Amino acid sequence: MPELSRAQLLVYGAIAVALLLLGARWLRSADDAEAGFGGVGEAGGAEASSFELEPGGGGLVVHVAGEVRDPGVYRLPAGARVTDAVERAGGTTPEAAPDAINLAAKLADGQQVVVAPSAPGGGAVAGPGAAEDGPISLGTATVEQLDTIEGIGPVTAGDIVAYRDEHGGLSSIDELDEISGIGPATMEALRGRLQP
Repeated sequence: MPELSRAQLLVYGAIAVALLLLGARWLRSADDAEAGFGGVGEAGGAEASSFELEPGGGGLVVHVAGEVRDPGVYRLPAGARVTDAVERAGGTTPEAAPDAINLAAKLADGQQVVVAPSAPGGGAVAGPGAAEDGPISLGTATVEQLDTIEGIGPVTAGDIVAYRDEHGGLSSIDELDEISGIGPATMEALRGRLQP
């Protein structure tokens, strides 16, 4: 085997370092895509979040719907607030009633954030299923709407709305079990009248 000159060794060494750097970059991009940095939250041309998620740690996936510019599913960091999800979805549309939801509430993984449209008089329009005979949406229902359901009085209705606002929404009817005054028997009776 012939001896390599010093110049050849330097060239081969530089090529080896370049290949190592390219390989490391490729591995990192594969890890980022696997962790969800590429697909979730990129739809609709939304701007990048001001948060950086750490690989393998504590991110949330939330669905932002209703009167936002880019509705969709977005990945946010643990501890994010409803306002962060709305901003990530491009902000509200001119038809939105952002005061109908608690923008300061912390988000939970798998939560849906629905920004309701404003009514012609300036209030929020009742959400889907607000008809008297249909299911009532826990995500947008008012105390008055919840009070119309048999088994829920005005105090419990207020507790449900307060719990929903504190936790940034309700993703399941089963979460009502956390509220004082609602037991298993009442929850079974309410399943036909409520939807998350």
